[in-house]
Amino acid sequence: MPMNLKGGCRCGAVEFRLDSHTPHPYQRCYCRICRKTAGGGGYAINIMGLAGTLETTGEDAISIYRAEIERDGACKASSGRRHFCSKCASALWLSDPNWPELVHPFASAMDTDLPVPPESVHLMLKYKASWVTPQLGDNDQCFEIYPDESIEDWHRSRGLWVD
Repeated sequence: MPMNLKGGCRCGAVEFRLDSHTPHPYQRCYCRICRKTAGGGGYAINIMGLAGTLETTGEDAISIYRAEIERDGACKASSGRRHFCSKCASALWLSDPNWPELVHPFASAMDTDLPVPPESVHLMLKYKASWVTPQLGDNDQCFEIYPDESIEDWHRSRGLWVD
């Protein structure tokens, strides 16, 4: 049975629940969008949940931000939708219509105690802020852009998939 996770914003206007097979917050994304919108340590951490299980309260306080992404010299709106609380600006989750079965809550929004990952993956290091020194553990992996393993593959290969 997947792990049921509960989260919400700082002010309490938004609460949410969802199920996750992959609850270990192991990926630290240093891209400019994540660090500017989710803050904290110069990176953001999100996990993966099942979109069909997402239940929310306080929908009237939820706003969506679609970041502009530059590719080949042109800017266009990302397909990713970053949900946040319009009252306190807490980052809540990211969803993308390209993967409608998934939702990616930010670990910082979770109220459920998440399991401690045995290692971390630092990604998008090409874009980290100059002042950031990644805190690397002995078995951590670093990637200039994206890691080789998906979130599901990472959890499964380490025996951390929650059935």
